[in-house]
Amino acid sequence: MAAGWCLVQLTLNAAFAAVTAAVPDRVPRRQRGAVGGWLGAAQLLGVVAGTGLATVAGGTVAGYAACAVFIVAGVLPYVVRHRDLRLAAAERPSWHWRGFVRGFWLSPRRHPDLAWAWLTRFLINVSNSVVLLYLLYFLRDRLHHDDPEGGVLILTAVNGVTMLATVVVGGAWSDRVGRRKPFVLWAGTLMAAATGLLALWQTWPGALVAAALLGVGFGVFTSVDFALMTDVLPKALDRGKDLGVINIANSLPQVAAPVLAAPVVTHLGGYRVLYLTAAVIGLAGAVLVTRIRGVE
Repeated sequence: MAAGWCLVQLTLNAAFAAVTAAVPDRVPRRQRGAVGGWLGAAQLLGVVAGTGLATVAGGTVAGYAACAVFIVAGVLPYVVRHRDLRLAAAERPSWHWRGFVRGFWLSPRRHPDLAWAWLTRFLINVSNSVVLLYLLYFLRDRLHHDDPEGGVLILTAVNGVTMLATVVVGGAWSDRVGRRKPFVLWAGTLMAAATGLLALWQTWPGALVAAALLGVGFGVFTSVDFALMTDVLPKALDRGKDLGVINIANSLPQVAAPVLAAPVVTHLGGYRVLYLTAAVIGLAGAVLVTRIRGVE
């Protein structure tokens, strides 16, 4: 199971990095917010559809088999019908192992805008991961909800609906006004406020309001931050590799969140302190976007 799961993560993340790299290759800058919104909507709908598919298929084996079929069905149209932009052989840089490995290091000194954008994404995702990963325990141990599993499903649905309502609209609006940083700043601030609400209003209605606000903020952040990232990429030749490195800011927070949360919940004040800490982390990420100089 462990080996299979690692292989799934390796291959799906590799495919996702390649697909996202096609966006700056093909899409003009003034349309990348909207395209980023549709990518975010596709990810959200994919999670919902995959969960439903696994449930309807009946049984673990049938569920995984159905997911495998849908992966192939989703990839084939893109691979068969999409024409990649290709460099002529004479224009391709020479390849060697040392340069390949060294290329994964993106110097913050040489590329400060990319470094600040990466840190913004990382911190906001850490904050969001803390909220989502601990919802079950928050409902069970702090709110003493009668059905914590069902409560998580309701909160996740509310969060998903509001995110879906803003992810494309936020990106398109950013394209229209030609600015990225204000959208990321205010989306991150709204998410921090919603996280703080979980700390200060620890009731079921408070959790519902916080879930809705988090979805609104994260929807706008998902699409606009993707467009902002493509705007600060150093070189066109390295877009695939650079976006792969940037995607670490999406996956690493899922590891960092439990490391941060466990001692806080156990020894440093419980869920109130945990969510206040997460709110401060998310707000710090939102504010750091103002350090980017090459994008408005």
